[in-house]
Amino acid sequence: MFDNICKFLVENFSSNFANWLLGEPVTLTELSPSELSLEPIRADALILLQSEEIVLHLEFQTQPKNDIPFRMIDYRLRVYRRFPQKQMRQFVIYLQPTTSNLVQQTVFTLERTRHEFDVIPVWQQPTNVFLQSPGLLPFAVLSQTDNSTEVLRQVAQEINSISDQRVQSNVAASTAILAGLVLKQEVIQRILRKELMQESVIYQEILAEGKAEGKAEGKAEGKAEGKAEGSQEKARQIANNMLSEGMGIELIARVTGLSVEEIQQLQTQTINNDS
Repeated sequence: MFDNICKFLVENFSSNFANWLLGEPVTLTELSPSELSLEPIRADALILLQSEEIVLHLEFQTQPKNDIPFRMIDYRLRVYRRFPQKQMRQFVIYLQPTTSNLVQQTVFTLERTRHEFDVIPVWQQPTNVFLQSPGLLPFAVLSQTDNSTEVLRQVAQEINSISDQRVQSNVAASTAILAGLVLKQEVIQRILRKELMQESVIYQEILAEGKAEGKAEGKAEGKAEGKAEGSQEKARQIANNMLSEGMGIELIARVTGLSVEEIQQLQTQTINNDS
């Protein structure tokens, strides 16, 4: 979910991210992983943007992972193979505070090979950095602050000043979801207007995705329950056959996995049916 939100923000506010990360208002367009020679390692975490001179590679993470350095060099080489003339800047942006040393990893090394990339722990970034642009507002509550609730109020004020209704609702919904990493839902709902968020495209997409996952889980659970019921019925049939052969209840329980009580009930039912 957080990957989808970050990707949505980068794709819709690419100039805001260029100003923040590259220090200049570069016009960037999306670069599909399919334009590279290989399939992405993990498409949901990957964001590639490009201009005439540069490729910007972003990966947003809530938790650090051991394979991040390898991913960075792997994509650097893929992009070089496709666009050898272009520069490339790579950023791993960590959203959630952690004490893991993996967050400090900025280099991939292998024998005589060395590749460097940039890492940004958002909680170490000044809040003001994210209050300057609409596309960065959702990250402000994750920034360096002792009062995330107050920062969320500041963000809400900035959102209310956005004149474009569509942009306003999308930024509000994105803020609400990312704020969930550091604040309780009741706090977020008290500060951000729910009806505004519900108008957001990204909010509707996440809602639809949640419903689809719910249906899939329901089907999976139904199948699992059906299999479980089928196994239980088969065990009862075996138990009945063993009872008819005069085998002991303890032995039947060990063979079928049914409890002694269940087998005794089957035995009683069999006697009643025969009488």
